[in-house]
Amino acid sequence: MTDQKLPPFIQPGERVVLFDGVCKLCNGWVRFLIRHDPQQRIRLASVQSVQGQALLTWFGLPTVQFDTMAYIEAGELLVRSDAVLRILAQLPGLWRFLALLRVIPRPVRDWCYDRIALNRYRLFGRYDRCLLPNADHARRFLQD
Repeated sequence: MTDQKLPPFIQPGERVVLFDGVCKLCNGWVRFLIRHDPQQRIRLASVQSVQGQALLTWFGLPTVQFDTMAYIEAGELLVRSDAVLRILAQLPGLWRFLALLRVIPRPVRDWCYDRIALNRYRLFGRYDRCLLPNADHARRFLQD
């Protein structure tokens, strides 16, 4: 694969999670990933960031209201339960076994995912603005 076919801001071999930076649940997920990805295999970008907006545009996704987390690997975009399960498969230890939930039919998995995603602000809350990464975590986020 040549660099020209890669989405913007993504280097060959990078895996990127796009998340809602004002969602408290999504920020908790990001903290979980940082804690459980010691090899730093997964990079991060909020959908509100310049990088996130460029990636959403690249894949033809909405840039104003985004109701799913997305995962990009090898230039391929996964969303909803497929994204979560692929991310879990990248983590070490017992977390990767949760990826076995792929045996549940996608419509059922996505229905469950959507119930949480569409109600995430009401259930978990939201921040007034996108949180900035801690200095020691900044290298995990896509940069210009």
